[in-house]
Amino acid sequence: MNHEELESIDNVSTVIQFVLIGFSDLPNLQGFLFAVFSVVYIIILIGNFLIIIIISMDQALQKPMYFFLANFSSLEICYVSVTVPRILFNIGTQNRSISLMSCATQMSFFLVFGTTESLLLAVMSYDRYVAICHPLLYPLIMNPTKCTQLAALSWLGGMPVQIGQTCQIFSMNFCNSYKINHFFCDIPPILKLACGDTSVHELSVYVVVMVVAAFPFILVLASYSKIIATILKLPTAKGRAKSFSTCSSHLMVVLLFYGSATVTYLRPKSMHSPGTDKLLSLFYTVVTPMFNPLIYSLRNKEVISALRKLLFKTYY
Repeated sequence: MNHEELESIDNVSTVIQFVLIGFSDLPNLQGFLFAVFSVVYIIILIGNFLIIIIISMDQALQKPMYFFLANFSSLEICYVSVTVPRILFNIGTQNRSISLMSCATQMSFFLVFGTTESLLLAVMSYDRYVAICHPLLYPLIMNPTKCTQLAALSWLGGMPVQIGQTCQIFSMNFCNSYKINHFFCDIPPILKLACGDTSVHELSVYVVVMVVAAFPFILVLASYSKIIATILKLPTAKGRAKSFSTCSSHLMVVLLFYGSATVTYLRPKSMHSPGTDKLLSLFYTVVTPMFNPLIYSLRNKEVISALRKLLFKTYY
């Protein structure tokens, strides 16, 4: 064994704890950041819980489209709860340490819920495709059993892949540093801490992203190409406008989620920078979930009508 190999072995230490750098480079804004993240988290929880309550209480919303929307709102609550409470804890206590097991657990849940969102958006696109392109068959195709199966597939489909990927990443040795220049345990900053060549792991990440994100996105594009072609054939402008209105909210959410996630995970390692990674991650982990309830409710007349009825019952 030569000198270089001995030196590399000496530099490898068994890391049992990481430090999340987060926003510690902004010491004068810690109080402000804590307030902002607290308000945003409360808004996300209230907005999504409100959608779930409205859908469960209003008989007019007992349709497949709103069944999937309730699942989506439940998912958003889980999704942000993986990262935001940890951000608040780190800022509030100034204790930024996180054990290796906690870091792996956070990454695993984050990746599983991210995959669920990708699959659920594809399922919601399929639902709109059937509703608009095959309206007469819609009740038969999207029956309660089929909807439950599609929702279960979305929630459970990514678990084996993402848990396996998390185990693979945390089986590496970490020797570059124990400081994660991020506000949660995500793949790109963790790979930067690994010893030696990580190209195999990077390739594995690309393959998984292609399977759990790119493939569902292709299904979304295929569904919407059929939807748009069908809508354009409708004889009246009113009919076309109504059909587009049922899809526009979902399409907006799709573009926000897939766009930011693709840029984050499909960039080469050399193009990753801590500042850009944090900004992009904030966008799809915090900002997008905050706007999703607004996008779905303010652009949906049935949801607005149900909300008015709920408020009317509450106050009168």
